[in-house]
This record gives sequence, structure tokens and C-alpha cells, in this order.
Amino acid sequence: MNPRFPRFVLLLAISWVAMTTIHEMGHIIGGVCCGGSLISADLWPWHLPYSIFEPDPYPLVTLWAGLIIGVLAPAALAMIVQREWMWFIANFCILANGTYIATAWLSGDRYLDTPKLLEHGASPIAIALYCLLTIVFGYVGFRRSCIIALAVARPTNAKDSKTEDNPRDAPK
Repeated sequence: MNPRFPRFVLLLAISWVAMTTIHEMGHIIGGVCCGGSLISADLWPWHLPYSIFEPDPYPLVTLWAGLIIGVLAPAALAMIVQREWMWFIANFCILANGTYIATAWLSGDRYLDTPKLLEHGASPIAIALYCLLTIVFGYVGFRRSCIIALAVARPTNAKDSKTEDNPRDAPK
């Protein structure tokens, strides 16, 4: 078994918690900033978190805030922290947000974000563009992060620590 597998599983669990929490906090921030009254919220990540505003004067802002903050906050944090594990989490969040919106669109479940976006007048083109960008960039980044996270370190010569196999040593 790959010795990095337990770390990989831990990173996946942390990524899931981060994604669900940041996404839902984005909805809460958007709703509160627009004058909505939060009547109920659940942030537990082991089922789908939710937040309910009544009234919600600008439901599109509340809904889009979850999607936008859910992608930009982890990416911004990864740019600041500059660690591979943080990019793993950020790339997971980007991919997961896009995949969630796309699958919610296909499922049509009225309690999920995409049907609510459409119900409140969001452009299907804007939603499709969001899905396309987040899924493509998220996949590319997350794939790279998975390769790095699961790579088995090879022994190196002490005086020449750079190897061609190590993606971190590649010229930028």
C-alpha cells in the first residue's frame, strides 16, 4: 500500500468539510449582507448543509454568494499559504462546487442550489459557464494535486536533491 494513502484520505475528508462549510458560509454571508433574516442553518458536513432566510430580499445574491465564495475563498487562501496540501483542498473545492451545481441541475431537486437559481431568474448560460469553468479548472488542478499527494518519494543523492520526477522541482 502506498504510504501516502492515509494522508490522502485525510486530505479528502478535510477537503469535504472545507468545501461544504465554505460554500454554505458563502450563502450565509450573501444573505446577511443583503438584509436577509437567517431563520435556520445547519453546517454539519456529513449531510447537505443548508441555510434558510425569511425574508430573503435578494435570493440570487444569496445563492450566487455560496458558489462564488465557495471557489474564491479556498483559492485565495491557497495562493497565500503556498503549500501543496492547501492547493489540494482548494482544487477539491473548485471541482466539487462545479460538480455539485451541474448534478443539482440534472437532478432537478427543488431544495438544491441550481433549481433555486433558475427559479429566481438566474441565466442558464451563466450557470453553465460556472459549471464549465469550475469543472475544467478544478479537474486539472485536483488531478495535479492528487498526483503530488500520492507520489512516493524516491531516495535521492544527498548532494543532488533535485530530481526530474519531483513536480515541485520543475522550472516554473
